[in-house]
Amino acid sequence: MYTKRLINFIQDYYQSKDFIPLHAPTFVGNEKKYVLDTLDSTFVSSVGSYVNDFEVNIAKFTQSRFAIATVNGTAALHTALYLSGVQSGELVITQALTFVATCNAISYLGAKPVFVDVNTETLGLCPVALLSFIEEQCEVREQKCFHKNGERIRAAVVMHTFGHPAKVDELKKVCQDNFIELIEDAAESLGTLYKGQHTGTFSSLSALSFNGNKVITTGGGGMLLCSDEKVAAHAKHITTTAKQPHAFEFYHDEFAFNYRMPNLNAALGCAQLEKLPEFIENKRALASLYQSELANTPLKFIVEPENARSNYWLNAVLCPSKEYRDNLLLNTNNAGIMTRPVWQLMHTLPMFEGSLRGCLDTSIYLADRLVNIPSSVFLN
Repeated sequence: MYTKRLINFIQDYYQSKDFIPLHAPTFVGNEKKYVLDTLDSTFVSSVGSYVNDFEVNIAKFTQSRFAIATVNGTAALHTALYLSGVQSGELVITQALTFVATCNAISYLGAKPVFVDVNTETLGLCPVALLSFIEEQCEVREQKCFHKNGERIRAAVVMHTFGHPAKVDELKKVCQDNFIELIEDAAESLGTLYKGQHTGTFSSLSALSFNGNKVITTGGGGMLLCSDEKVAAHAKHITTTAKQPHAFEFYHDEFAFNYRMPNLNAALGCAQLEKLPEFIENKRALASLYQSELANTPLKFIVEPENARSNYWLNAVLCPSKEYRDNLLLNTNNAGIMTRPVWQLMHTLPMFEGSLRGCLDTSIYLADRLVNIPSSVFLN
């Protein structure tokens, strides 16, 4: 009964009985105009005015000191970890309830993820679980944190799940007290505020994503947010192959990456960013409707945490059991409504199954019960 009620609500809201995607991009502004402008200019690759404009506008929107555009969010996170000094053989704490890109970026550097539990309020890395893991399994020596097996814990990555902010101020304190660098994977949380401050600006380095399914898209793209001028300059240098400026010579002065966002993608992003406030208001309104519709049902709608203003990137419901979740997924998808379970927990994947971890009871509980439901912007 409740599943049918949810199906009818979604079909009525999106005014469709056909396939309804989980999160489709919305193009209602200057996207064609700006993209065609790049074609006319012939500056479609990494040199062009839209790349710089997009960086400036993202920095202004998030109130970050600096922003460096990259080809995708994983590249931005990889760069953030690299600039934080993460080295091969070291450990990086993160959450098992995350998208695989978080752990892939850690692995690119030869480092190893360590999994700590999330909490039910934010779905993000839990500061209490983090502190417990450190107290039980780690020690600090000479202003460095080591696991009891002798490996150094260099950094921790918190992911703001589904656009809801983690308790990042509490996490930051735990990390500072234990000489661990905190990095924010803010791929999903553009436009989200925690205690009045934009996610991605609590740490020295963070990553955004503009994939096709994000709140705004550049097709494929990401952004590194940075609070230090020298680090930002270095980030831009190493994401553009560390090429020294010269009229005709190609001289590269350090190991680097070819991660600069193309102008073509940035043009799309500039147009999308103009509509972002409207998109977020629409998404928040939809979340409110879901919350009202699902009141007094077995489905618990995931609401923004205390002290937060979430972008509600992906709306989610918590089912009373795994069996209920599986039936909801089957019935909605059979009705042409795209729903999905949360990602497979990272420690269950073959490449990470041997990773160090703390107690993950909350993550396991949530993974068995969470379902994402359609969240596209819909402007009448």
